[in-house]
Order: sequence, then structure tokens, then C-alpha cells
Amino acid sequence: MTLSTIFCDFDGPIVDVSNRYYATYEQGLRWVEGQCLAAGEAISIRRLTKSQFWTFKQNRVPDRQIAHWSGLESNRIDAFLGRVSQMVNHPSLLGHDCIQPRVHEALTLLQQCQIRVVVVTLRCPGQVRRFLAQQNLAWAVSDLFGMDSLAAAYTNQANHKVERLQAATTAQRQQGYCLQQSYMVGDTEADIMAGQALGMDTVALTCGIRSSNYLQDFRPSYVMSDLWAVAQYLQREKLQLKKLQRETTLSGCSSRVSQPDRLG
Repeated sequence: MTLSTIFCDFDGPIVDVSNRYYATYEQGLRWVEGQCLAAGEAISIRRLTKSQFWTFKQNRVPDRQIAHWSGLESNRIDAFLGRVSQMVNHPSLLGHDCIQPRVHEALTLLQQCQIRVVVVTLRCPGQVRRFLAQQNLAWAVSDLFGMDSLAAAYTNQANHKVERLQAATTAQRQQGYCLQQSYMVGDTEADIMAGQALGMDTVALTCGIRSSNYLQDFRPSYVMSDLWAVAQYLQREKLQLKKLQRETTLSGCSSRVSQPDRLG
């Protein structure tokens, strides 16, 4: 089989999780306030704006530091972080997720270019399938590799992404797909490191939870704005390859025609 394949993260490239993460942050602070009120303790919360919060997340500011800047101290920080970890993937908050701009167009273009999309994520597969179904995008994903742990996506450990990407590539080869021209597309350092570990070209997207400056420190093959930019780039690559193949074929035909007949 000669179809090209991209391995793509879910959160970031396809889904905008910024509203959910900020809602989790706000709920965590309210929970701490309630705990302090019940214990008769004074606390002065300094809520970050969403813009401030997301800028810190994109530049990999530690969650503990974000909690401190929000007015929490010592054991209250630990309690807050524990609460956030428990809540962030709760079904009641998943409704805050929304599709990234132009994802429908990007996935349609990739399909038109005969490029398969294999989702490699640390989210639970059931959550991913439900979201894709809600967005009428189930048709766009050729295969899906996720994790059963609810906490895995939030901690985003590179070794977990390497393992999932390895499983995905092995499965594709077993199905007969050639992965010579394949890419790992994602918005975090874990995606870049996973692709590099498997000797794959990597595309870092700046539409997710990491900034362009932060991602460039990990030396991805490409840095692009979003999945639409990836689809357009791959379309151009496909068209250029077809043009080169036609020119090579025509050149070969011309060469054969111009050769004089040899007398026996």
C-alpha cells in the first residue's frame, strides 16, 4: 500500500482544550476557597485571567508556580494540584473542549490527498471517539491509539507517547502500510520526542498548549501554526512529487524517441 500516513496527537492539533483547562483551574481555586472557609482559615485568591493562565501553560511554567501566583501556599498548593488532576478529564468538564479552527477542512484535504490520519493520544479512546462522532469526523481517522488512564493526558509523559507511537507504527506496518513518508504531528515536547525516538519527521504545532519558542528548543523538523497548515504543506508536496514524476516520464519517453535506429 502506498498511502501516506501522519500520526497526529488529539489534544492541541484537533481539539482546543484551553477552555477546559482554565475551567478546571477556576474550579480548583473555588474548591480550595471552600476548604479554607470550612476550616476557618483566611485566604486571598488571585485568579489569573484566561490569557495569563494559558500563556503560562504554553511556556511550560510549572503548575505549582501557577498555583503560588494565584495566592496559594504550601499544603494548599498540594491540595489544589491533586484536585485539578482529579477533575481535568471528568465528563462534566469535557464539554468545554471545542474543535480547532479549520480542522474539518484540514482533514478533508488530507483525505483528498490520500493521506491517512492515525491519532496517537494519551486520552482515553472512548473520549476521543465520542468527540469525533459529535463533530461528524469519525470518517477522518484511519486508526486510533490512546490510553485507558484518565490522568495520562494531563501529565503528558514522553515515555507514554513513545510507547503509543511505537504501537501505532507497528500496527500500521502489520496492516501493510509503508511508513517511509510519515510524520508525527503534535503540540507538545512529548510528541516531538516520540517522533524523534522512532526516526520520524516531526511537526510541532503552535495552536495548542506549547508556544513556538518553547517547541523550537526540541528541534522539530517543522514548526507550523495548525493542522490546516500541515494539510496545505503536504498537498503542495504531493503536487510537486506528481509533477516531478511526470517530467521524469516525459524525459524518458523523449530520450527513447530521439535515439536513432541502429542498423543490424
